[in-house]
Amino acid sequence: MEENIVKSRFKRVCVFCGSRTGKRTCYSDAALELGQELTTGETVGEVRIVADMHQRKAEMARYSDCFIALPGGYGTLEELLEVVTWSQLGIHDKPVGLLNVDGYYNSLLSFINTAVENGFIKPSQHNIIVSAPNARELIQKLEEYEPVHDGVVAKAKWEAEQAEFNASLQTDIAR
Repeated sequence: MEENIVKSRFKRVCVFCGSRTGKRTCYSDAALELGQELTTGETVGEVRIVADMHQRKAEMARYSDCFIALPGGYGTLEELLEVVTWSQLGIHDKPVGLLNVDGYYNSLLSFINTAVENGFIKPSQHNIIVSAPNARELIQKLEEYEPVHDGVVAKAKWEAEQAEFNASLQTDIAR
């Protein structure tokens, strides 16, 4: 019986994760499962030299088709929340996923629900983050994701600011 292979709309996926494996094997197992779902045996990844963390995150956002956060610490959370905020502001409309391994992100998801209930996050922006307990389900949800646009900052403005930033960076490097 032939397996139906569905072509993903994602060519480049930015994965945020901890620099450590964590104390539970389910975290590293989930990372391996995600890698298997995302790749078909070819070499993945590339190295880009950047000036600083701001440029690093801008490059990841520019070249990625979606974002996925695995369990991690402060850095993972900071990167995740930045791309969520950028989505909220209309800087990008790419899917943002949480691989909620064994309920790791339940407290964060509960916080988001509370922020919506208390009027700090618009109900229409509640679903910026897509969550699932395993890689296959998460990828499926990300493939189906449709962004909501409700009077946010124009993406063109962000792209113009990034072009200006990159031009100034090139000038600094040339000196």
